[in-house]
Amino acid sequence: MDRREILNGVEQYGGYWDFIVVGGGATGLGVGLDAASRGYKTILLEQHDFSKGTSSRSTKLVHGGVRYLRQGNVSLVIEALHERGLLIHNAPHLVSHQPFIVPGYEWWDGPFYGAGLKVYDLLAGKLGLGPSRRLSKKETLARIPTLEPVGLRGGVVYFDAQFDDSRLALNLAQTMADLGGSPLNYFQVTDFIKTGDLIQGVIARDGESGKHYEINARVVVNATGVFADTLLQMDNPEAKRIISPSQGVHLILDREFLPGADAIMAPRTRDGRVLFAVPWHDKVIVGTTDTPVDEVCLEPRALDHEIEFILKHAAAYMTKDPGRADVKSVFAGLRPLVNMGEPKSTAAISRDHCLVVSESGLVTITGGKWTTYRKMAEDTVNQAMVVAGLGERQCVTRDLRIHGWRKNYDPLDPLRYYGADAVFIARLVNEDPWLGEKLHQKLPYRKAEVIWAVRQEMARTVEDFLARRSRSLFLDAGASMDMAPEVARLMASELKRDSDWQEAQADEYERVAEGYLLRGALPG
Repeated sequence: MDRREILNGVEQYGGYWDFIVVGGGATGLGVGLDAASRGYKTILLEQHDFSKGTSSRSTKLVHGGVRYLRQGNVSLVIEALHERGLLIHNAPHLVSHQPFIVPGYEWWDGPFYGAGLKVYDLLAGKLGLGPSRRLSKKETLARIPTLEPVGLRGGVVYFDAQFDDSRLALNLAQTMADLGGSPLNYFQVTDFIKTGDLIQGVIARDGESGKHYEINARVVVNATGVFADTLLQMDNPEAKRIISPSQGVHLILDREFLPGADAIMAPRTRDGRVLFAVPWHDKVIVGTTDTPVDEVCLEPRALDHEIEFILKHAAAYMTKDPGRADVKSVFAGLRPLVNMGEPKSTAAISRDHCLVVSESGLVTITGGKWTTYRKMAEDTVNQAMVVAGLGERQCVTRDLRIHGWRKNYDPLDPLRYYGADAVFIARLVNEDPWLGEKLHQKLPYRKAEVIWAVRQEMARTVEDFLARRSRSLFLDAGASMDMAPEVARLMASELKRDSDWQEAQADEYERVAEGYLLRGALPG
């Protein structure tokens, strides 16, 4: 997937596109892939990098949503469980089974959660990942030895799935490109092209060259997540705002806090959310919060009270209480919650996805979650076909293998997240063993991965590699800062950039990464 090659194709094509998709997160990439897989001429434009925002900042779970079952939203749970099963089959190199244990500290916890999770199993049907069952106190502690034993009565084990969110986003872009679509990062839509009141395309600016492009299309899809209102009001300044953003924060801890294969799902917190502690990339991810926010931005920051909230609740379930000094990285993401009325809190706003068709013909898709991205895309393309008057074509993504598809792999292989592409990275190392050197001793990433990211994964900045092609920023922000100068040097060689570019990139990355460190924490 070469950006210059894709852009050349865009410049050479003078006709109407069938679809312009604005937004390169989970939702936009899903729509772009769905449209391209049906044979529609499709271009996707992302103002920054693929999954720069919310879509790289999730809890890393592909799940039905036990909490939604408790709330009575059975239809959402059924849909999500179905999509979970499809995603495991379509991207097995990135999505894997994850056992969860719900610890019980009250006499009624076991029967209550045991019964609820049996319903969860039944709703999954043939796509279930395994039956839930109750555990004794001894069994629970054998599986999670760092779980707080005082007052523990037992637990319930159930199964969901975990994944690497930004790697999946990238693979969706690659799959779209494999099918003839044209995904472009660093390409910002600045205005709409209209005939009368009807949208006929967009004006977009290439962030690298500064050049503006007029791109015509039969339908434009607004899939910009928390920025959806920006495009709605670009189309119509009087448009009602429909997004009530909510911030979710996660902390990364070392594996000593949760050394086994099982995750913890703590079902009761002060704000009504569940708390997860999940093994991920040989670290532990703990979260999340649900904090209403007024403003949206590309780099939201965790608030002190959110950090303390997670640390306090995690300490209630762990023998070793995590403190601020134990946090390797802290990150925040904004959920695009859909507000069509006047709810009292973000916890009351729908997590279902929402489709809106403006009078101009702009199709907006927002809400939802990573697990249901494929179904959201299918619904959006079905609606957009009608708006554009395109010939009907059936969705084919239910069984479409995602780029990199590989079912059998060594779970200890640090390149397993590349799936079938791992062989090409290994080949780079065979040709030049120096590229097999680690970028930092605390993380598994190697120099060859930087080369691959530039050549085949459209990485354009140091942050692209350290935050989303690798997960260095999220796993250990301090170590990632140490890596930045060498990553800049490797990328500069590939991109034909000079020393000033290298220095500027390293400095810019350091400014971003500092926001992932708790105050007082030292890099490295």
